[in-house]
Amino acid sequence: MIEDKIQVLRKAAKVSNEQSSERMWCVIAGNKDLVNDIAYAAIASKERVKILFREHVTLEDSYVIKKFDFLMLYGESDKIRDLSYICKDNGGAYIQIAPYYITNEPNLMLLVAPDNVIKQFVGDIERMGSEFSILLEDQTTGFIETDLQINTKLPAFINSMLAPLFNLSDVVLSTILISTGNKEDVEKIQEIATANKIFIIDFKDIIVEG
Repeated sequence: MIEDKIQVLRKAAKVSNEQSSERMWCVIAGNKDLVNDIAYAAIASKERVKILFREHVTLEDSYVIKKFDFLMLYGESDKIRDLSYICKDNGGAYIQIAPYYITNEPNLMLLVAPDNVIKQFVGDIERMGSEFSILLEDQTTGFIETDLQINTKLPAFINSMLAPLFNLSDVVLSTILISTGNKEDVEKIQEIATANKIFIIDFKDIIVEG
């Protein structure tokens, strides 16, 4: 049972993310407007927080195109928490990554994708036999942007009626932070994530000192 496995891994690896530290990393995911608001607030506080990068992701799923944005922040813990709460209040997902994880957890990887895709990914890794832990996770509660992709040309009035239905579809984004004790598994996990169209980041590539 994938859900049971997720619960067991989460409990086994659970460490409070409120570790006292002056600075931390944070990933924020959601629709374009939400991420625009967070990015604006971060730029306005550039002395306290820095935007490491931002990505816009477009996924084609049958006849629906799913679109979402996410960004990685690094900066003062108090400001990161403020931005995280704004994100959550507006339906986004966030993960705060304290230095504790960098020091104590091996081979950290961050993943962002629709929730059903993340669950499929976890199942694939489990069947592969890799040892891994889900350290942190969060899901969106607001809607992301979706577009119809219908090969047959439909009258404009039909498109105008159908599009809102898909834009209101229940597409949940998940962000998770995982670790694996075996370096050999890192490449396998990255390959499975790519095959499932999951955006994956090897955390060692984005670590910023102090």
